Amino acid sequence: MGRIRSVLCMLLAVVPLTAAKAPTTLQEVMFVGNNWEGTVDVIHSRGDFAKIGRINVVPDKTQRLLEIYLNPIKLAYYLGIQQGPGEGHDQLVDDMYTTPAGDALVASRPSFADVVSIDLATGAVRWRFPVSGYRADHMAVSPDGTKVAVSASTSNTVHVLDIVTGRQLGSFAAGDKPHENIFTRDGRYLWNMSIGEVNTSLDDPSQDWTKGDRHITIADATTYRVVKTIDMRPRLDAFGRKDLSDAVRPAVLTPDESKLYFQVSFFAGVVEYDVATDKITRVKELPLNPATSPDRTTWVNDSRHHGLSMSPDGGKICVAGTMDDYVTVVDRATLNPGPLVTASKPYWATVSGDGLDCVISESGADRVSAISFATGQKVATVAVGDHPQRVRIGHVPTGWTAP
Repeated sequence: MGRIRSVLCMLLAVVPLTAAKAPTTLQEVMFVGNNWEGTVDVIHSRGDFAKIGRINVVPDKTQRLLEIYLNPIKLAYYLGIQQGPGEGHDQLVDDMYTTPAGDALVASRPSFADVVSIDLATGAVRWRFPVSGYRADHMAVSPDGTKVAVSASTSNTVHVLDIVTGRQLGSFAAGDKPHENIFTRDGRYLWNMSIGEVNTSLDDPSQDWTKGDRHITIADATTYRVVKTIDMRPRLDAFGRKDLSDAVRPAVLTPDESKLYFQVSFFAGVVEYDVATDKITRVKELPLNPATSPDRTTWVNDSRHHGLSMSPDGGKICVAGTMDDYVTVVDRATLNPGPLVTASKPYWATVSGDGLDCVISESGADRVSAISFATGQKVATVAVGDHPQRVRIGHVPTGWTAP
């Protein structure tokens, strides 16, 4: 036995151990979802925002369409989405995030009612999760990057998935047409905002109640149990704004999560809500573009303004004035707007990787633009695909090229 041990030691001394595989280094990028085209442009997350590559997020389009056309109910919803929120187009990518390893892009696809994971090396579908109902919408990723939440808008459900495997971790019921999702910074809670029916012509304020049960749903992000709901209707009424819709659209929490700023249907402005006191504390009306039609039925999906982001220090709010064709940086202390920067149907707003700029999607001009938080002026523009909407920060392997 002693002799065998000696021989093994000699072999280990001369045979090198296999080196552990070095971890992949990642580079921060920005993803732009081209909703009508079914592609995602990958651009620099700061500086010149130059284009790096493009990903096809519907490599299985033929298969999905075949399934839809063979199912009368699915076909009815598919065509309804196309002619309603899609403005005559398929909605092929709404939201997207990358896995912690930066090796896959996870995207929601409204027209296909699913979430898919696209391998960033091969472009193939890794997994697919069909949502309940017939349409997938906005998503959110947990602070640790391991969970992704998606709104299933026709079933009033929020699904939470393992971002790597696509396995459902849990779900909870929300209001009518769940839309925006926000994880708290500690990952403990998930806020969902429901917007109700946005495709009917009952758009007069007196008919707003027909839009459905709209409220904020706050769920425990571990147990997926609903811990609180917030209906903004009585809170807006108490503030003296019975004229405003209670359909909460894009929203953003302050860094300390003491206040929520949000947009509502048909409104050109921002509402401030104090979390601790559970009250609306300020409402700011922003300038109207005189060229915008006053006919509310002509505004896309009940929007007037749609898109908010906040500077990392919490001092500035970037507002996408969708139907008014401008973007402006609002001072949070005074809620006074800065310069009105012309933009073509800006549909979303996010923050650049270095925190210096607000990045908006100009869906009417197929481009994204960066607006300086410091000056309120446009500092960069880059062309992207057809009808960009959601813009998100993510990561890909250093030196990545599109498959």
